[in-house]
Amino acid sequence: MPRSNEREYRAVAMTMRARDEPAEEEKRVHGYATTFGAPYELYRSGNYTVMEQVDPHAFDEADLTDVIMQFDHAGRVYARTRNNTLELSVDEHGLAIEADLSKTEAASELYDEIRAGMIDRMSYGFTVAKDEWTTIKDNDSGQVTELRTIKSVRKVYDVSAVSYPANGGTSIATRTLCDGVIEQRKAERLKEERARMHITLRLRLMEGLK
Repeated sequence: MPRSNEREYRAVAMTMRARDEPAEEEKRVHGYATTFGAPYELYRSGNYTVMEQVDPHAFDEADLTDVIMQFDHAGRVYARTRNNTLELSVDEHGLAIEADLSKTEAASELYDEIRAGMIDRMSYGFTVAKDEWTTIKDNDSGQVTELRTIKSVRKVYDVSAVSYPANGGTSIATRTLCDGVIEQRKAERLKEERARMHITLRLRLMEGLK
């Protein structure tokens, strides 16, 4: 399958919090933009489901330079790695972020909303260098699940505080996949099923002619 260079967005209910009892001049928040090894649902239609997970080594070669922090992936920049107000790190749990929101009035207002619990979810924008797909079939129920594993992230563009986590196929979080890749996967699966049926019919016909 050709690899799309389009930017993707994920918000899978990653919690973001204000630091407990910060110094008066500090307004720091921390959280995870994504976690490893925990599949989440991207899309569901009838007996067809697409799940996704992030490999623990997905960020080993990722470009993490000049990443910005936004709200809902748009508008103002509240922090960025280039001026050291945003820090990204990878640990055994996932992609961790810590941001200093004390530098502008708008950033301070975002900090206050996070500290009050009005905003407590995160997302991130990225492009993928390599992924793998695994098809899991339940012959009894007819359920087909496609599991996408992100093996390598090419570039992280932003981490965002979000008003709603988007872990379904109806939002910007999965727009890239829903607009093309998922439909392509479904078409490939249908082609494979038809090919298998054709082979089965030919074998039965040959047996009948014996």
